[in-house]
Amino acid sequence: MDKMLHIDPQRCTGCMECEIVCAVRCGASANPSLSRIRIFQWNRKPFFVPIACRQCEDAPCMAACPRDALYRDNFLDRVMVDYGRCISCRMCMAACPFGAIGFDPLRQKIFKCDLCGGDPQCVRFCYPGALAYVPVESVQYGHIRHAARRIRIGVKENGSWPISG
Repeated sequence: MDKMLHIDPQRCTGCMECEIVCAVRCGASANPSLSRIRIFQWNRKPFFVPIACRQCEDAPCMAACPRDALYRDNFLDRVMVDYGRCISCRMCMAACPFGAIGFDPLRQKIFKCDLCGGDPQCVRFCYPGALAYVPVESVQYGHIRHAARRIRIGVKENGSWPISG
């Protein structure tokens, strides 16, 4: 993958602008439940974590699909949905380790991030800079480990996963 959606939870303010922009772009509605990106808030402290498809190299969602409806688009190296094959069984949702696949109950279809064809709108409208679409080799994981450490400390203090969303 040449570029990836990079998420920096330390910069996220929880404004949820990315959710609205994504929902409008993908579904012509400002309903954040139809967004391909979601903001989870950790309850103990004001700490927000944007969740979106990581376009996994060895995508568990693809392996779980009984109809091979999920496939890798080689142009942007992203995982896409072939709605002609999808039977909405939601096995991909269960297999995704990030919880990045959603389900639209009105259309009876799953949905996931498609990187907006290479110009992710969530990135364009993220004023705190928590989202970036960057070359893979430019990502440094030190600050991600620091954010994970902050989450782990919150879990130890509380004794449970303090997540809502």
